Amino acid sequence: MMDETDTADRFKQFALELYGSEGVAAACLYLQNRHVLDVNVVLFAAFIGARRQHTLTTSCLDAARARVDVWHREVVRPLRAVRQRLKTGPAPAPNELTTRLRGKLQQLEIDAELIELDQRAALIPLGGADPVPGSPAECATAAIEAVVRTYSTSAPDDSDQRAIETIAAAAGAICGS
Repeated sequence: MMDETDTADRFKQFALELYGSEGVAAACLYLQNRHVLDVNVVLFAAFIGARRQHTLTTSCLDAARARVDVWHREVVRPLRAVRQRLKTGPAPAPNELTTRLRGKLQQLEIDAELIELDQRAALIPLGGADPVPGSPAECATAAIEAVVRTYSTSAPDDSDQRAIETIAAAAGAICGS
């Protein structure tokens, strides 16, 4: 039987491998920007779908968001905002020194997001709804679609579906489907 630490480690390993898969980072960032979603909740949904073969209930998604909302708002987003701002200014940016600073900020942002992943991993035992029939990729699709439907003000369009399918296919490949 897996303990909580094993589950958290497996989730983090899965999330990092998934995010590093071809096309996944761009698809996650697309969904984040279009629907104001946290990439880590998309990775969480992919894990619950592909590994656990569940979709996510609204209450589980609300718990996932609530668990890290203050951290994300007060730590991750400000780090990201400063890093992104240094691409074009303020003076003396951009230059060689500020480019190095951006790299350090990016690493801090990643470290902060890894803490966020750990916090979400604690919710994995909550599972989700009843098991969803289908392959790991199909289950990941259903779970990610649940995230988009829950947090978006607009219905998923064809571009959203392509992004979801890119992420879900990579999640399925990680799980061997």
